[in-house]
Amino acid sequence: MEKVLVLMHTVEGALPPAALETLGLAQALGAAFDGAVVGAGAGAAAQSVSGGAAQVFAVEGDAFAQSRYATDAAACQALIQASGAQVVLAPGTMRFARALPGVAARLNGAVETHVVGLDESLNVRRWYYRQRMEATLARTARPWIIVVEPGSQPAAAAQAGAAAQTVAVSVETRTEVTGVVSPPADQQTIRPDAPLLLVAGAGWTKKQKDGATHTDEGGNLILNFVQRTQSSLGSSKSLVDLSGEGQAVLPFLTHLHQVGQTGSTPRHRKGLATCCHGEEPHVVGWRFISERRAVNLDAACGWARGKADVLYVADAFEVMRELEKLL
Repeated sequence: MEKVLVLMHTVEGALPPAALETLGLAQALGAAFDGAVVGAGAGAAAQSVSGGAAQVFAVEGDAFAQSRYATDAAACQALIQASGAQVVLAPGTMRFARALPGVAARLNGAVETHVVGLDESLNVRRWYYRQRMEATLARTARPWIIVVEPGSQPAAAAQAGAAAQTVAVSVETRTEVTGVVSPPADQQTIRPDAPLLLVAGAGWTKKQKDGATHTDEGGNLILNFVQRTQSSLGSSKSLVDLSGEGQAVLPFLTHLHQVGQTGSTPRHRKGLATCCHGEEPHVVGWRFISERRAVNLDAACGWARGKADVLYVADAFEVMRELEKLL
């Protein structure tokens, strides 16, 4: 087998779960591989997972602590050249998804994204059409950078080994990272690493049993549940689209919350759908959720037709009120 390099980056000095998943894929190939890490604390992070690697490299320093195309591309290029690997495995994080296509162009190689599998013959399985089609392919171009879809592989157990070799990278930048602006923790509703995903459907804004809408109460029930459980919040497309139709909406929902065929694919262990019809376009986005539950007044809804592990035939408002009492 050709020489393989596992290229990773740190987040606040530690390797993210997606990096360990990529490392697990490399280990499953059963061949020798190199490891490389870029970012703050890269040297220590590289040593923590260097067990089983032939060589380990690191690029660290203040210039590489923050995600930035110029510095990330230069660091990744230097690490690939230091290893001499012809096949590079990297996690499909936002940081690498932005930088690695440019690195492939600089090295006159090729890049593959959204990869969900790789065999010993270096045939990759890749997604197309919002994860509804999967193809198997191979390339002759080298170096070949393979960007692995987060959540598609089991994570490797970190095993420490030899210290990493530091690779010096000189790069001139025209930008300066002055800080990160993010919402307060109590206002954050998108948590990719949370164990539970709560998805709200358009039923929250419809007329209820008393003939009136209770959108404000529904919004409070949803936010209270998300904050108290520290779960992540998702939405069906129909609900986030209501804002453009002049109807009552849940103001904290955006298209970033959307899951399903035209939205994101969540990787939470458990999912609870409320007031969702649960037809196929929505369920496509749940392919990595191992435990699916739904609340719907219709016992014959889409969730009841083999798409949910548990279906609660009940009023979502009443269910969430009882959950609020328990919490």
